[in-house]
Formats: sequence, C-alpha cells, structure tokens
Amino acid sequence: MRRHPETGTAPAPNPTPELKQGLMLAVRRGTRRGLHGFLWIIRILVPVSLVVALLDWSGWLYALDPVFSPVMSLINLPPQAALPILSALFSSFYAAVAMMVVIPFSNAQMILMAVFISIAHMLVVEGVIQHKAGTNGLMISVVRLAAACGAVLIISQFFPGTANPVAMPASIGEQVALTVALWEWALDTLSLSLRIFIIIVSVMIVLETLKELGLTDRIASLFRPFMAFFGLTPNVATMWVTGVFFGIIYGSAVIVEEAGSGRFSRDELKRLHLSLGMCHSMVEDPALFLALGIGLQWTVIPRLLAAALAVQAYRLINALNTNARSHADGPTP
Repeated sequence: MRRHPETGTAPAPNPTPELKQGLMLAVRRGTRRGLHGFLWIIRILVPVSLVVALLDWSGWLYALDPVFSPVMSLINLPPQAALPILSALFSSFYAAVAMMVVIPFSNAQMILMAVFISIAHMLVVEGVIQHKAGTNGLMISVVRLAAACGAVLIISQFFPGTANPVAMPASIGEQVALTVALWEWALDTLSLSLRIFIIIVSVMIVLETLKELGLTDRIASLFRPFMAFFGLTPNVATMWVTGVFFGIIYGSAVIVEEAGSGRFSRDELKRLHLSLGMCHSMVEDPALFLALGIGLQWTVIPRLLAAALAVQAYRLINALNTNARSHADGPTP
C-alpha cells in the first residue's frame, strides 16, 4: 500500500466515478422530491394560515374564550390559558408561546400549558397532512386533544393552585388594522415557507444520499428496538424517525410519499400517525420551551408516554373488536 511521504499513513481512497455519479443523481432526486413536497405543503399551508389569520384578526379567539374557560377549569388551568391554547390549536405554535410570555402565568401553569401545546397544536394543517398520508386526520386530532387534556390533568395533581386566574395585560385582544395583520401574516408565512423549503429539500437530499450509499436500513435498524415499545412495526421506522426529529410539516414530503408507496398496511399507517400525532418535532418544540425555562422532562417524556399509550390502546381495542366479531360469527361449520 502506498504511504503518504510525510505522515506514513495511507491516503484516503478517492470515490469511484460510479459513486460520484450515484451521489449526483441522489442530490438531483432529493432536490426534485423536496421541491415536489414543498409545493404540496405550501398549497395547504398558505390558504389555511390566511383563513386562520383573518379569523384571528376578527377577534374570534377572544369570542371563544368564554366558551373554553370552563373547559380550562376541568384540567386545572386558569381561564386565561384558553387564549394561548386556542392559538396553538388553530394558529401556530409560536403565537401560543408569544402569548405565554406576555401573560403573567405562574411557572406551574406554564408547564401545564407546555405539556398541552406540545401534544396538541396546529391541528388543521397537521390534520390535513396526516389525512393525505393515509389516515383519518379528524380522528387523530380528537385523540391528540384527549391525550393533551389527560396529560395535563394528571400532571396538575403535582402542582396545587394552577387553576387560579391571572391578570390579563391591556395589550391582549387589541385589534390592529387589517393591512397590518395581513402584512404580518405575509412575513410570517414567507419566513416559514423558506424554512420549510430548506429543511424539506435538505432532508430529501440526505435520504436519497443514504439510499445511494445503502445506509438507510442500517440507520432505521438502530430505532427498530423502540418500535415495539411504541406499538409500531419495524416497517415504519424511517417515517417515524423523520416525523419525530423533523415534525409533521417539515417531514411531510417523506411521510406522504412513503405512505403512498403501497408498502404499508392501513393498520400500520394508523398506528404510525397516532404515534407521530403525539411526539413529532421532538427537537424544535422542546428547545423552544426550554428557552422559557421549561425542562425537557415536561415536553419530552409526557409526549413519548402519550404516544405509546395511544397506540397500545388502539391495538387493544382492535383486538377486542376482532375477538368480539369472531365470537358473533360463531364457529365455521
């Protein structure tokens, strides 16, 4: 073997022309798939976010506040918690966090809202994406709401006094001019669109490169031992990892394309989306709350447990229904 004259070490092998060509093709495929996924998600994101922005500007959130305030008391939150929670459900994660910063909530109340919002947020956009990817988006949204309420109710038992009302700042609820609201929406949407484009294209290029190098299955196999805990099949490991780390919106190109490949059963996809509904974007979302002083134990562990419990409960109900049907049909003559 030829040695480097100065260090005595063998020089790094140069990529073969075939490998170079394969990697270039992988970049082109990834860019093309990423662009296709970006255009698809933008067709959903822009009109939905515009409608939500107009409804928000019209004051619908504040009109709904008296309706949702009694619901807050059922999960040991103050009436004022309805505003950031409604913003998270129908508007955006970031709008909810901004409200949490402005309204003087206690640390315990912030923790409970972080748990709720981490599990249930952006139900319209994410529900549409999950519906497109092979499951019932409305059903997943209802389960996410139930899981968020259940998690908050359980955790609130360790924090007395979280239902106590807080003082609302005078600036909350003030209506700006429609042109200002539309301008803010346009800037926010443009910023989010650029972020989505960069992330989706980057993810697709990386995935295509990993496929070209034959590493996709190896990486997915690292997470397959976790699949049993979450009630999932090893077959969906790649989509689950993509959704957990990048989120439903950023990972939508991979999730939707893989779901439409025909390699997955309806049951596999339903379980996958139940899990991802609870625990997607497990890097960006917890980091955002961490900046507010809310520890990872509140924004990571409850979501993982909720994901596992939701899927295992679904499997149990499915098994009971199957057993009941087999008994009703009686023995085969």
